[in-house]
Amino acid sequence: MNKKETDFIRILKEYKTTIYTVCFMFSKDKDEVNDIYQEVSINLWKGFDNFAQKSEMKTWIYRISLNTCISFDRKKKRRKTVPLTVDIDLFEDNDHESKQIKALYNRINRLEPFDRAIILLWLENLPYDEIGAIVGISTKNVSVRLSRIREQLKNMHP
Repeated sequence: MNKKETDFIRILKEYKTTIYTVCFMFSKDKDEVNDIYQEVSINLWKGFDNFAQKSEMKTWIYRISLNTCISFDRKKKRRKTVPLTVDIDLFEDNDHESKQIKALYNRINRLEPFDRAIILLWLENLPYDEIGAIVGISTKNVSVRLSRIREQLKNMHP
């Protein structure tokens, strides 16, 4: 393996959790998440030579991950699928906290992809300026959009 490949593999391992976090915001299906992860990895590899280090590595990875997931989400909505499900979930948590978290994520999943990306980054405790850098909007716009998103989430019916 050459240095470029070694560096890329190191970066993928280092940011694996970040990439999977973004992927899980766009799908709950394990196989689909793995497909999206592979797609993100391919896009990261394609852009690896062009990464100019104008931003932090994590910011660049978030941006590629989000853009890939948003594109995947759009493609998925255009094609018709029939989900295969099992009627019982052996791993389902029924405590109050788990139900609240599940309700929040169900509401988040009903947001538009761009808003979903912003709230995901906010839930990851990223500062507004970094969120803006990742999604390509100003820090002030991040603040305004987050206020609107939070209000929208409050007003959604379960």
